[in-house]
Amino acid sequence: MRREKDFIGDIELDDNVLYGIHSVRAHDNFPDDTSFHIEWYKAMALTKRACYLAAGDFFSKASQKYDLGKINIRTVRSDCLAALEESALECGEGKHFEHFIVPAVSGGAGTSINMNVNEILANRALQKLGHKPGEYAIIDPIEDANVFQSTNDVVPTALRVATMQLLLVLEKSVNDLRAESEVLEKNYRNTLRIAYTQMQEAVPSTFGRLFSSYSDALSRDWWRVSKCLERIKVVNLGGTAIGTSIAVPRYFVTEVVAKLQQLSGLPVTRGENLSEATSNLDPFVEVHGILKAHAVNIEKMVSDIRLLASDVHGVHSLSIPKKQVGSSIMPGKVNPVIPEYVISCAHRVYSNDQLITQLAAQGCLELNPYLPVIGHAMLESLKLLISADNSAATNLLHGLVIDSGTAEAEVMSSPSVTTALLPFIGYKKSAEMAAYMRDSGINIFEANKKLGYIKEERLKEILKPENLVQGGYRLQDLEE
Repeated sequence: MRREKDFIGDIELDDNVLYGIHSVRAHDNFPDDTSFHIEWYKAMALTKRACYLAAGDFFSKASQKYDLGKINIRTVRSDCLAALEESALECGEGKHFEHFIVPAVSGGAGTSINMNVNEILANRALQKLGHKPGEYAIIDPIEDANVFQSTNDVVPTALRVATMQLLLVLEKSVNDLRAESEVLEKNYRNTLRIAYTQMQEAVPSTFGRLFSSYSDALSRDWWRVSKCLERIKVVNLGGTAIGTSIAVPRYFVTEVVAKLQQLSGLPVTRGENLSEATSNLDPFVEVHGILKAHAVNIEKMVSDIRLLASDVHGVHSLSIPKKQVGSSIMPGKVNPVIPEYVISCAHRVYSNDQLITQLAAQGCLELNPYLPVIGHAMLESLKLLISADNSAATNLLHGLVIDSGTAEAEVMSSPSVTTALLPFIGYKKSAEMAAYMRDSGINIFEANKKLGYIKEERLKEILKPENLVQGGYRLQDLEE
């Protein structure tokens, strides 16, 4: 066992754990069992690695011009910085995450997040140099692992990095889902269906038209998501406590973001006003609003599909893939679990949107103390949408089947199809035909034979799928 202390008191820890006293206090103070996102943890390590590289460059260049031993500046030994950088590289790959014990929900604007990572890096670096965890006289979690940093610039910068990384994944998942929708749009371009308004039969349309509406909405989502990096790329790294860059060298401030950009491959940019970038979190509100719009679109799509495939819809021509047994008591039942999963994810995103909006507005003066919860909600929404997109594409749209014969028969038997006859026989005769179809339970061809309102060949021509959805009519279309 080893004993660590701070100005509050001391705590005994196991010799082999990489976390320290600050992590333990946070773990005890915030008894939440929601796990911290590993993506944020990895981004923290990546951000700190950039800090170590920039700090190393500063010490190297400064020592060429000054005798650092004669001026009042604390330096970090080059071998210690190298060990810290190697440790950060490991944590950036997700290693040692089991030693991160701060929960997702915490107070203190992210100080506990920062200190847990600092302690892991410091203790792992000590091991690399042949020392035991806790020998902080050699490498200290605050003096060395946190060199030229503050919680208030490192933690939000890492959150932006993690957000951008997941946005790139979401961009692909949206595009993959759109591609599956376009396949259905193409395959069923001229397959007739009844269109509905206010859940009542309205006019004839096609499944191609239906899926085109989803494809276009998903295209908008893809475009908006692809622009999110521009909205989230500005970081406050180097601004330290409140964006004034207090207590750090000017060289570090000007170079550290370039190091992060190089390491991450992301277009991170140092804010022109670091104080503003530290105090305001509205970019997360803006980006999450775009995530909410995507959630709305995928919920609308899967809700429609669930309805069309439901037994409530009656004899349905659209069938969704059977993915799992639906009941422990009702034999043979298969439920629309994929639409239900997507809808559940979407509503979690809506809840997160409200949370992010309200807590971003709760920022006080120079800092927002609720960054941990805002960041958790942001990353959760991204991961939920990625999973929802992938499941909808793989388990719902891919494998969805439409029975064209059943669909066409349903259209021709629906009184709503008489809307197509308005330009040819007028509203009153069309209404009479619709009523006759409804009362007699016959299709439009049989009804027309009885009523004789239009020649049969002409009726067949009018009711061709390509003519029903051609986008208006021309005067010559009315010529017999």
